[in-house]
Amino acid sequence: MIIGITGGIGSGKSTIAHELAKRGYSVYDCDQEAKRIIAENPDVQQEIIDLLGEEAFIYHQSSIIYNTQYVAKRVFADPHLLAALNAIVHPAVKADILSSFTSHLSPLFLESAILYESGLDILCDRVIVIDAPEDIRIARTIARDYHGDASPANIEKVRARIHAQTIPTGDLTILNDGKVNISELVDKITQFMCKN
Repeated sequence: MIIGITGGIGSGKSTIAHELAKRGYSVYDCDQEAKRIIAENPDVQQEIIDLLGEEAFIYHQSSIIYNTQYVAKRVFADPHLLAALNAIVHPAVKADILSSFTSHLSPLFLESAILYESGLDILCDRVIVIDAPEDIRIARTIARDYHGDASPANIEKVRARIHAQTIPTGDLTILNDGKVNISELVDKITQFMCKN
């Protein structure tokens, strides 16, 4: 069984996923694994270079480093380039998930902020959505991405990111508003799995 875990920025899906991993469940962090694939897969690297140019990677001694600043600047200014980049990375991630699934005990949890946008939802038997009130999501994101600098400009940046995301739907929604500890929230997920 493959179970998707998704939710908007600052919802706390990574915290939930970490707790599941601590309990011995297999968790595939799509964002981290995509970075690994880009760093290790020469075919993916070549496709990215063909799309964005040699500047997409920095060559340092014997290693090749993904130039995330350059790539982000290019693709976020051009939706067509972003779609083309996703068309390279998402299938590679999907293939990696399928090969990972054969080597992991079921269930395998897929953590992805863009589960539906990437088309990875079709691999999932169930989808769990992690949600939280907007003010809590903003505070969490400010703490994580802006080192706690809650300036009006940073708050607006985070709010814009939240509003740009599609609200996902799933088979179970977990409210992660800080009023219930993470262990209890994960208990709800495991109980849901037992029933389904």
